[in-house]
Amino acid sequence: MAVTDFITVRDLGRMPYEPVFKAMKTFTKKRSPDTPDEIWLLEHEPVFTLGQAADRSHLLDPHDIPVFQADRGGEVTYHAPGQAVAYLLIDLKRRTKNRLFVREFVRQIEQAVIDTLAVYHLSGERRAGAPGIYLGLDAVPQSWQGAKIAALGLKVLRNGCTYHGLSLNVSMDLQPFSWINPCGYAGLVSSDMKMTGRNVSVSEVQHELAHALCRQMQAQLDFKGNRLPSVMAA
Repeated sequence: MAVTDFITVRDLGRMPYEPVFKAMKTFTKKRSPDTPDEIWLLEHEPVFTLGQAADRSHLLDPHDIPVFQADRGGEVTYHAPGQAVAYLLIDLKRRTKNRLFVREFVRQIEQAVIDTLAVYHLSGERRAGAPGIYLGLDAVPQSWQGAKIAALGLKVLRNGCTYHGLSLNVSMDLQPFSWINPCGYAGLVSSDMKMTGRNVSVSEVQHELAHALCRQMQAQLDFKGNRLPSVMAA
């Protein structure tokens, strides 16, 4: 079986942001051409994170929530319990014979979110120039149509390896989104699956999302429980 035929998936539970950020960087630095790609599923303790070139003016009032400067693309976003986070540690150069380009990879991630929402009879939509997924018109109350439900931010190295990923709002305290301009857009409304009447667990949604991501990358899911990769101990 070729190394591209499967993706290792790990469910890491609830963790603070900074140690996971450091672990992603370490994994990516130490990986070799034979290292399997991985997806890390988790929830974070409350934190605002800033993209590499983020405008701090979009951080309106963090209150007592920590703020972390990350190295992903994008602007400011919010992570907290009740949100399904998936970090994508992928070698894009070997994902396809002619290389999987970043734009195509982003579309695959977005499609995986759309497919996951569809399992729960929710319509997700893209917006030109605004990465992420927004609630569509189907089976959503009018007050939530167009609200952002998933955010996307990646770090892509020159060798084609990625880390960071996406967050899908499942059942969380949404108020802190009003303390920022989410992803740099003033007045953008953020929603979650619970506000649309879908009462599902984060764990269930994470595993649907992991399967959808693997399908998009035409790979089998190889679940490794909550164990960190062995390369982290080296």
